Amino acid sequence: MSNWPQVALSKDKTPISYEVYGSGEPTLILVHGWSTDARYWRLQVEYLARKYRVVALDLAGHGHSGLTREDYSMQAFGEDVRAVAEAVGSSTIILVGHSMGGQVIAEAARLMPEKVIGLIGVDSYDNIEYPMSRSEMEMVLAPMIDDFREASRAFVADMLLPSTDPQLRAWILADMSSAPPRVALSALEEMMDLFVTGKAARVFDDVKAPVVSINGDLWPVNTEANQRHMHLLETITIQQSDHFLMLARPHAFNQALEQGVHAILRHAAQKETNESGSSLP
Repeated sequence: MSNWPQVALSKDKTPISYEVYGSGEPTLILVHGWSTDARYWRLQVEYLARKYRVVALDLAGHGHSGLTREDYSMQAFGEDVRAVAEAVGSSTIILVGHSMGGQVIAEAARLMPEKVIGLIGVDSYDNIEYPMSRSEMEMVLAPMIDDFREASRAFVADMLLPSTDPQLRAWILADMSSAPPRVALSALEEMMDLFVTGKAARVFDDVKAPVVSINGDLWPVNTEANQRHMHLLETITIQQSDHFLMLARPHAFNQALEQGVHAILRHAAQKETNESGSSLP
């Protein structure tokens, strides 16, 4: 692969921008969260590319990808990830998803069960059984419909610690509140609806790949709830870290991410050993 950015067409023909770093297997596909883009992995790609092939993409409606889609659902985002995976031609994939990206990679794993050997959720799987009500969802959406820029800034500000670097805080708030409101509102409603209906948890009933959850300590993690639905290898918590731990605590996060990759690779190797052993006469 060249170092130039690439474009793949999703199932609905939306162009999806992505970049490839490093070489070899497995391929790590990095999926950003709500109203962000591939730049939010800027402190990970060089570190990871020393050992793995790394792919960072922009979901539809984000970054440099197309934004003509009517509805920005997690299922459609999953198709974006699959399109990129097929374009890079990898047969062994670990999906890494931040925030909303955690739901996206679950959908993508359902589409590629033969390729995806593991998922790593980044401050995404604190409680996949969270019982959101429809009225709670509407309370979040209403101020954003009225004034997206100001309401989204307030929404995101609660995800940051007071100790977060001021320049990083300023950039995140300015960047995310500058997202196209139509895209952002659609994606947020689609994501929250998964928790209203319980589909956020049920999607993992169809995902056979193991999961590693890396979280900051801003919110508690309900490991028991997660284990009821996913094949959870481990939960890693980074202390004194907020929702954007890959930017605010890159050294600790990169080590945790590599720990998660190693856990998935060990699981895959053990599975292969077990399967080869069971096939012996």
